[in-house]
Amino acid sequence: MPVVRIDEAFDALPLGQLTAAALERAAALGAGHAEVRVERIRTQALSLRDGQVEHASDDVELGVGLRVLHDGSVGFAATVELAGDAAAALADRAVEAARLAARAGSRRVELAGEAAHGTHTWVAPYGRDATAVPLAERVALLAGWSDRLASTAPVEHVTATLLAVSEQKHFADLAGTVTTQQRVRLQPIVEILALDGDGRLETMRTLAPPAARGYEYLEGDGWDFAGELAAMPELLAEKLRAPSVVPGAYDLVIDPTNLWLTIHESVGHATELDRALGYEAAYAGTSFATFDQLGSLRYGSELMQVTGDRTTPYGLATVAYDDEGVEAQSFDLVRDGTLVGYQLDRSIAAEAGLGRSNGCAYAASPLLVPIQRMANVSLQPAPGGPGLEALCDGVEDGLYVVGDKSWSIDMQRHNFQFTGQRFFRIERGRLAGQVRDVAYQARTTDFWGALDGVGGPQTYLLAGAFNCGKGQPGQVAPVGHGSPIARFRQVRVLNTRAEAGR
Repeated sequence: MPVVRIDEAFDALPLGQLTAAALERAAALGAGHAEVRVERIRTQALSLRDGQVEHASDDVELGVGLRVLHDGSVGFAATVELAGDAAAALADRAVEAARLAARAGSRRVELAGEAAHGTHTWVAPYGRDATAVPLAERVALLAGWSDRLASTAPVEHVTATLLAVSEQKHFADLAGTVTTQQRVRLQPIVEILALDGDGRLETMRTLAPPAARGYEYLEGDGWDFAGELAAMPELLAEKLRAPSVVPGAYDLVIDPTNLWLTIHESVGHATELDRALGYEAAYAGTSFATFDQLGSLRYGSELMQVTGDRTTPYGLATVAYDDEGVEAQSFDLVRDGTLVGYQLDRSIAAEAGLGRSNGCAYAASPLLVPIQRMANVSLQPAPGGPGLEALCDGVEDGLYVVGDKSWSIDMQRHNFQFTGQRFFRIERGRLAGQVRDVAYQARTTDFWGALDGVGGPQTYLLAGAFNCGKGQPGQVAPVGHGSPIARFRQVRVLNTRAEAGR
């Protein structure tokens, strides 16, 4: 049965007392806007090598963060002390920080309007919180997977990891929005390793994506782990025998287990409006998709339909309200191949004159200020669209790309290179065995302009990442990306072994 209530231990905290103390003091000090978060984040990491525990950790972060807007400047303060007087003291510190920012000449900040939403509680859909599962049970699961793989040729070593997070958040602002939210997520990875006849190392990793699901995901609800693990040794054996790819231009049919990462880097980050306006230049780069091109930039072919969404079930970035009290939404980023939108928080929406935020503010901790972060950014499938076999039918000489691995992209999100887990030759419309040492390289608009086939809903998969980094100080956020299988014409393919000079 799905969980329908907030964790009792979190709900028993003096949430209303803490938020009321902070907000009342902020209002008394003249803050035009104030928002406070009481948040608990539990993070567990477990890793096994060849069936033996290598690392296990269980961390809990609990605190209160307050952001104010005072005379056009932002101030923020946080504490781990859960008492009313400590929460009230946050207001003094946050207002003083705003005054210091104003004296330092920081730009004047405005926030886009957002209606008061009253009081709401939201619990994401899941059955069993993985962080509440006993360590012995989690170890037994990963050890069982590892032992089955280790006993099968050509596997020589197995690593298995599980990262699990549960998050409870209570939010209140001066406008009258009060929300309590709870969500979970987990990321299982199993990787096998072997040596070929030349002593060269090859690996193969599971394709199961991280998901905002409960422990039942590992038991087969949402992914066939048993089937995937059973198939991996033979796939690795085939990879060991596979020839090295001949570099050149190939038609690519890309599986969503690989394409999600290309979407993340070349579309997701490029359509963050703060980045497009230049605010990430000192750290993670800006964007070629500049604001003056909104409505005119030809991002890709007419088949390219990309949405930002914070509402999709099991999405890693799915919430009911963001960390500025904005209700979750779905919105277009690229429509018919043209840039039509950006991801926004309230200050960026106001600065750009775009009206309401689309709910993309997030803080990775109660001790960090919310910043504009990525939604679930997804390439939409074609209604009634083809499956893998039909997409391959139109390929005379190409590659089917499965699973993500390494990546590289420039500071404007314009030139990139991606590798993968598995690459299969396509010859005269049929899959014809694996090749290895493959990387594909392109400019963002050339790559998406080469999109000429989009799979149907039956090929769609929601994937994503736990570890999207941004901001100074750095923050890590979970982000989701859905995609169907898609076909791209004449993309440059490199031989990674030759490029490395080996």
